[in-house]
Amino acid sequence: MAVLEIKKYPEKILKQKAAFINNIDAHIQHLIDDMIETMYSARGVGLAANQVGIPKRLCVIDVSLKEDKKPLIALINPLIIEKEGTVEAEEGCLSIPGYMTNIKRAERVYARGLNREGKPVEIEGTGLLARALQHEIDHLDGLLIIDRMSPIKREFFKRRYKKFVKEMKSGR
Repeated sequence: MAVLEIKKYPEKILKQKAAFINNIDAHIQHLIDDMIETMYSARGVGLAANQVGIPKRLCVIDVSLKEDKKPLIALINPLIIEKEGTVEAEEGCLSIPGYMTNIKRAERVYARGLNREGKPVEIEGTGLLARALQHEIDHLDGLLIIDRMSPIKREFFKRRYKKFVKEMKSGR
């Protein structure tokens, strides 16, 4: 297993829609393992394949560090099939390091996809799991948390983030 490089905003691959996976082969299994390793290394609760430069419809999620008794999830070709309620909470993203913002999301979601063995699965998510499912599936649809902000807030973010990146590069 290897820790992969996480692509950072504004890299173009983060805005691309990921392609459906038709063949769950050894390459996909290896990618799932590498993505799990990368997610844990970055201390994230989820990771989408396009965040590591692979435009395939695949994500991994593990909310067990924050919410007990939740298993690690690897979802191939995930889709949200139903949403209920609305809740606003603070959210961050491994592709936008150091940035947190309040995002409105569905309180409960039902997602469908394939597990790593290629078997159909349906997942009901509430709390952090619901938020993580929506966040990672957004990535696979080419959306970032900043795309869920108001246009004014987004412009403010872009200016601040450019300054933040410049400061990071200059070592401040």
